[in-house]
Amino acid sequence: MADRDYYEVLGVQQDASQADIKKAYRGMALRYHPDRNPGDPGAAERFKEAAEAYEVLGNEEARRRYDLYGKAGLQGVPLHEFSSVDDILNVFSDFFGGAGFFDDFFGRTRARQPTRGRNLRVSVEIGLRDVLTGTQRTIALTRSEICESCAGRGAPEEGMRTCSQCRGHGEVESRQAFFRMRTTCPRCGGRGTVITAPCGACGGSGRRQQQVQVVVSIPAGIESGTRLRVRAEGEPSSDGPRGDLFCDVFVSEDAVFARNGTELLCEVPVSYPTAALGGSIEVPSVDGESCELVVPRGTQSGDVLRMRRLGLPAMGRGGRGDMLVRVIVETPQRLTRRQEELLRELAEIEDVNVSERRKTFLAKLKSYIYGQPEEPE
Repeated sequence: MADRDYYEVLGVQQDASQADIKKAYRGMALRYHPDRNPGDPGAAERFKEAAEAYEVLGNEEARRRYDLYGKAGLQGVPLHEFSSVDDILNVFSDFFGGAGFFDDFFGRTRARQPTRGRNLRVSVEIGLRDVLTGTQRTIALTRSEICESCAGRGAPEEGMRTCSQCRGHGEVESRQAFFRMRTTCPRCGGRGTVITAPCGACGGSGRRQQQVQVVVSIPAGIESGTRLRVRAEGEPSSDGPRGDLFCDVFVSEDAVFARNGTELLCEVPVSYPTAALGGSIEVPSVDGESCELVVPRGTQSGDVLRMRRLGLPAMGRGGRGDMLVRVIVETPQRLTRRQEELLRELAEIEDVNVSERRKTFLAKLKSYIYGQPEEPE
């Protein structure tokens, strides 16, 4: 959904209230849930799109930055990486009234499996020289961590008691016609216990927001837009492994070089005598040092000269690409008297000894202006 507007995804106007955005997302989640559309990859994609859109628009600060700057304004905002249905259910379980909401709605109970912690997503910008050598970035983000005071339970042991509705089983049984159905307990959310005295540190949520710093290693040769996975740096789970952190890497535009894969392109000015007679000039390189470029005799403005192994490496492989130098022949704007004399002398010589290419051009020009036929070759 790289080009889709989040408001368009949820089908709401830009001035929609939080209540309208929440209602729109709830309706889309129910409509496109994979359990309701088995075997339909399009529905699964819409289900994921809706979750991504709601995570931004349902958060006032993220929505403000999105309204001002678009998706570029979300750089540095930690967002969840929704790689599966379970990721979405884990993030929005409270929004839907508990982890078993969809199971109850679609009339089935999923086997309870250890849940993985939530994945997070951030973005970082690097320069072209970082692509050459590889680099590291330290990213500061706020993520949810298990409360140390209550070990994630939401309350001390004396502040919890067995759920009276499910009697500690986490599920309740109901009868519809001739069928018996077991669904997640609506009172305790499947935990089997209820909190009577919440933890003073986390307010009963079992989680606390903490500022952390994560070091991301960025390999040499990385392409702009590449997504890196930093394992076990997402949010923790109460009964499973910690989630991952996904880092989207963007390469900023360079003032000197343009990039095409492993090749670099730059433009350098060359004086008229050097282009005509040949010579050597100093050109910049992405390494930060200048290098010598040999300009062949008779080089024309716009010619591209190749300098081997002065480009960028390919990610995960050795060697480097080439640097392509486009020559721009400069026309002098200020001349000394002697320079002007020499150029006038050259012009007089050229009027007599014109090249074959110029002869052809002059003949065509003469024919066009005066209607005279071109001279036979």
